[in-house]
Amino acid sequence: MPYLLQDSKPRPPPLPREARATHSSGKAYEELKQECLRRGSLFEDPDFPASDASLFFSEKPPVPFLWKRPGDIVKDPKFILGGATRTDICQGDLGDCWLLAAIASLTLNEKTLARVVPLDQNFGPDYAGIFHFQFWQHNEWLDVVIDDRLPTFKGRLVFLHSAEHNEFWSALLEKAYAKLNGSYEALKGGSTIEAMEDFTGGVGEMYEVKTAPDNFYEILEKALKRCSMVGCSIDTSSAAESEAKTPFGLIKGHAYSVTGIDEVSYRGQKVRLIRIRNPWGQVEWNGPWSDNSLEWRLVSPSEQKRLSQTALDDGEFWMKFEDFKVHFDKVEICNLTPDALEDSTTHKWEVTIHEGSWVRGSTAGGCRNFLDTFWTNPQIKMHLTETDDGQDDCTFIAALMQKDRRKLRKFGAEMLSIGYSIYESPGGDGHLNKDFFRYHASKARSKTYINLREVSNRFKLPPGDYILVPTTFEPHQEADFCLRIFSEKKAITEDLDENVAIDLPEPPNPNPSPQATEETEEEKQFRALFEKISGEDMEVSAEELEYVLNAVLKNKKDIKFKKLSLISCRNIISLMDTSGNGTLEFSEFKVFWEKLKKWINIFLLFDSDKSGSMSSYELRSALKAAGYQLNNYLLQLIVLRYSDEQFQIEFDDFLNCLIRLENASRVFQALSVKNKEFINLNIGE
Repeated sequence: MPYLLQDSKPRPPPLPREARATHSSGKAYEELKQECLRRGSLFEDPDFPASDASLFFSEKPPVPFLWKRPGDIVKDPKFILGGATRTDICQGDLGDCWLLAAIASLTLNEKTLARVVPLDQNFGPDYAGIFHFQFWQHNEWLDVVIDDRLPTFKGRLVFLHSAEHNEFWSALLEKAYAKLNGSYEALKGGSTIEAMEDFTGGVGEMYEVKTAPDNFYEILEKALKRCSMVGCSIDTSSAAESEAKTPFGLIKGHAYSVTGIDEVSYRGQKVRLIRIRNPWGQVEWNGPWSDNSLEWRLVSPSEQKRLSQTALDDGEFWMKFEDFKVHFDKVEICNLTPDALEDSTTHKWEVTIHEGSWVRGSTAGGCRNFLDTFWTNPQIKMHLTETDDGQDDCTFIAALMQKDRRKLRKFGAEMLSIGYSIYESPGGDGHLNKDFFRYHASKARSKTYINLREVSNRFKLPPGDYILVPTTFEPHQEADFCLRIFSEKKAITEDLDENVAIDLPEPPNPNPSPQATEETEEEKQFRALFEKISGEDMEVSAEELEYVLNAVLKNKKDIKFKKLSLISCRNIISLMDTSGNGTLEFSEFKVFWEKLKKWINIFLLFDSDKSGSMSSYELRSALKAAGYQLNNYLLQLIVLRYSDEQFQIEFDDFLNCLIRLENASRVFQALSVKNKEFINLNIGE
């Protein structure tokens, strides 16, 4: 009877809740602050000390920096002065403009800003040198506590600072984000969407406007209804073009925000419009449908009022959607999760989150170019059951994120090239094997494998069951990942991992009936060798068994291996010694020999090049052939124990693995009651 181990299920999306405290003391911000106030001392963070280690991991500071608190830099420091705005964000001597652009977008959304930057902080009477900020990381909100010591040179902040010399919220936010990622240097280079996701918990989409799908207008319309953050920009062909102004009043290489999309009645026809905001103000679009263009004179006052045309912010303007597609090149959408939205928002995404790992030797199979290992990657099953409103298909976004790579930079880690493929499910459960992927093409896939933190794409597929395979481009690359499925209607997802099942025959009786005692020629040869080694008692020790087995196996030409080890022979006796005397009787040896022949044949089946070893990626199939269906977690443990540095498993290791598995399963059989999935053990057992 197989034994089943309950699979772990994907975790539901997070509900609105308090962010988790991350300080090494286990204490939350308020508790740490009150301790400082009681002691009359300013907070010093041991987790992110005021030292070079918090600045850089691959170099020393170009000049000696001094860590100073805001009160040591100016006489009257303020946390926020006159509201948090884009003018509070000025880049310093760190290549993190991607982060600054995201912070600028953050200031446009008061609710999101208030979550990331708790506004009840100040340099007033309860000042204790401690501040905190909240970021989303891999399915949860984290509360990051810092002290307010900042790196300076000649009395000025070295990194991010405000245009107001006595305002410090943006510099402290940058420090908290640096702590989250391990150092200031870890913030060098990145994409704006990465930080936007960490500020919102949302999922990013990037579109090239010129090649956007036909329903791009509808995509933007739905995104804005869901309160998504939408940005757009114009490409530059050289550094000299950055911030260059076009004849139509647009700025190249500049981050704009999309704030609205609508249709207007114009000369008896519907015209699609899009509203753009330049956070820097002043410079605006001067083409058709700009603020004072002739087109608005032919639009009724009620329509103008509905579109708030007469009350646009400075730097905000409408333009025709077709003109937008001509003049802009890129659009970034950060779709917000339900917990980041107002309760009144009706157009919410349904979100499912999976967390997993690519582990060398077992689940790090690489992309479809590497068929022999591709099938070993994690597999996630999606049930798309409900079509979009008024549509025949199901819309979803699949976002694959590699975890903590920025934090691991100091250990030499870089962003891996990642992506995924989506296949129509053949039905049934269990991990799909190599032959399935050999003979079936994918129904959809990520546009490219790229070394960004997250790869996300939008898809429309008919209702049905699908298998998503997340991978690195190259095999044998290790990383943890988080896969998020955003769907318009509820999509059911599950890890397509094996249930643990063990299907072994009942152990044969080592003392058969007299009618079954007729010996084969092979058994007669074994008996003669056994008598020669063991003597009259017909029992062998581990050392003697080692001699017997190696003497027999060296004559088998179909299997190539060095020899069975003494440890293997001790394990064999442990498995087969029913009398408990530490030796192996001839009757017990005969039973084991039948097992060994079966295990040799299985090994030869997967030792495709007859080298005497097999790939650890074939272990799942080899163990299944021997009667052991194991999940990814158990396979990873076995590969770690029995494979070498080249992810090869020799026969001696394969034999030891099978012996250990059979021993464990026999113990479970003996102790289980009515084939239940769990057993109780006392200390002796």
